[in-house]
Amino acid sequence: MSEFKIHTVETAPEGSKQILEGAVKQMGVVPNLFGTMAESPSILKAYTQLHEHFTNTSFNAEELTVVWQTINVEHECHYCVPAHTGIAHSMKVDPAITEALRNDTALPTAKLQALKDFTLSMVRERGNVPAKEMEAFFAAGYGQQQVLEVILGLSQKVISNYVNHVAQTPVDPMFESFAWKK
Repeated sequence: MSEFKIHTVETAPEGSKQILEGAVKQMGVVPNLFGTMAESPSILKAYTQLHEHFTNTSFNAEELTVVWQTINVEHECHYCVPAHTGIAHSMKVDPAITEALRNDTALPTAKLQALKDFTLSMVRERGNVPAKEMEAFFAAGYGQQQVLEVILGLSQKVISNYVNHVAQTPVDPMFESFAWKK
């Protein structure tokens, strides 16, 4: 099997350099996920654009975390679960929420639990969410906009989770303390 290269700003293809430079300005480093994706400027651009769009949805920090981590845990992503644990901490998400997501236990509120359940159904049923589960999601206070936004978040996570699976992306030192295994 071929080992995937983790690019730096200096080694990245021209089409990826600007995004990697932006990551260094924002985070102080090129995360290994970005360095891996940099081999294909198109996937790196798509991923970062999806991330930006998803963070600008109607979901608050807790809800973003629920969607991301539900998908990460379901996909058993060794890289994204620790990374999104660190991101959740930086977003001031209640640690009880992040721990419940990491350990696949009940969330502290019925509304967040409904979001998790719906997101899981979306993943497991490949978008063919049963009417009963759609109704439960709507009854929890979500609407059609949030259905579509979960799909957006799922699109982002499929890219990162699958890249991490095929590349075996090493967890960044800044997230190693949040290491996770199913």
